[in-house]
Amino acid sequence: MEMEKIIAANLGTIVDVRTYEEFCGGSVAGSINIPLNEIPSKIEELKSLKAPLILCCASGGRSGQAHHYLSQLGIECYNGGSWLNVNYYKSNNN
Repeated sequence: MEMEKIIAANLGTIVDVRTYEEFCGGSVAGSINIPLNEIPSKIEELKSLKAPLILCCASGGRSGQAHHYLSQLGIECYNGGSWLNVNYYKSNNN
């Protein structure tokens, strides 16, 4: 299934990997914040979330790093890129 459809249908969990400060400045409704540098210590929490994980950040760089790392661990996830893009898919398809 296409990532955009997964987001629109609320089939997974949106994980914002920006810093807490960035997340507080604006985020996708219903998303959770796990900063990139905390991902390795939150693996069990991430595994317990509703899959697939849609990872986002400011531009797609950090979410790309998180996607690569989590994919290596067998966690179903997508690089959603910018949180603004993810927000667009979520808000325009609900």
